[in-house]
Amino acid sequence: MIGILIFPDFQILDAAGPIAAFEIAARLSGKKPGIRVLAAKPGPVRSSSGVEMHAHGFSKTPLDMLMIAGGDGTLSAVRCDATLAFVQATARRGIRVASVCSGAYVLAEAGLLDGKRATTHWSRTRHFLEAYPKVKLEPDRIYTCDGDIWTSAGITAGIDLSLAIIANDYGDKIARATAKQLVVYHQRSGGQSQFSALLELKSPTGRFKPLLGWARENLDQPLTVEQMAEKAAMSARHFARAFIAETGTTPSKAVERLRVEVAKERIEATSEPIEIVARSAGFRDPERMRRAFVRAFGQPPQALRRAAKATAKETSASRAS
Repeated sequence: MIGILIFPDFQILDAAGPIAAFEIAARLSGKKPGIRVLAAKPGPVRSSSGVEMHAHGFSKTPLDMLMIAGGDGTLSAVRCDATLAFVQATARRGIRVASVCSGAYVLAEAGLLDGKRATTHWSRTRHFLEAYPKVKLEPDRIYTCDGDIWTSAGITAGIDLSLAIIANDYGDKIARATAKQLVVYHQRSGGQSQFSALLELKSPTGRFKPLLGWARENLDQPLTVEQMAEKAAMSARHFARAFIAETGTTPSKAVERLRVEVAKERIEATSEPIEIVARSAGFRDPERMRRAFVRAFGQPPQALRRAAKATAKETSASRAS
């Protein structure tokens, strides 16, 4: 039985997306879907859209997994003692616990993410880091898995997380068939970025936006912390601290993120040799770029190029038919 935990003002797609994915996977595997929506107060629970879902209370129904939705009501949910106690008790029984979007706040407040890798919606990065400094937050990942704890980024990333869990439980064949039924082309790797560029990870004042824009245009340079600090007119030590506080990542990781994004565009859109792409994006050699791609996307450059070609071929065949 899969439990989907909701609360007033939850994001409805955070719950509905995984529900649909797990239902389809169960049917494809020949099993009866076992899914139950849960809430601290049973009955109709209003989502942030105004649409309601009917929820059961925190009964003793045996669960195989608990998934927590996110949404505007998360910050109220973390102050609900009954919700936190239920999540903690579920985790103590060795049951897999997952979250979608800001549902990670519930896991963090329950103490389940201390010392663990996790992610949440990119717009919550600064607040989450300040509120839960013990969590190893990875703000540019679509989903993470650390032991029995799974977390995912915003809204539709809950479907990516569900497909990854389905692949783990049912196998890749069922996961691919589920994705096809959902009209999702393929399962995105957990390391894939939540957004197109780290320029989205900025403070409201956009303090480092010009710097990151400059860095993106000068990827052929070393772009060391010292060089970037000088460009920002700050000492290297102060710059590094301020950058982490405002973006949620280190300057070196930000530069790597920019490099792999630019390289990924060229890998997927051109047939340029890997060596040339690596040099143009600022990597010293193809092996260094390969390791960066694996960290960022969970796959090497060659795999992404093959996937892009397969997608183009499939699209072309579909148009022809």
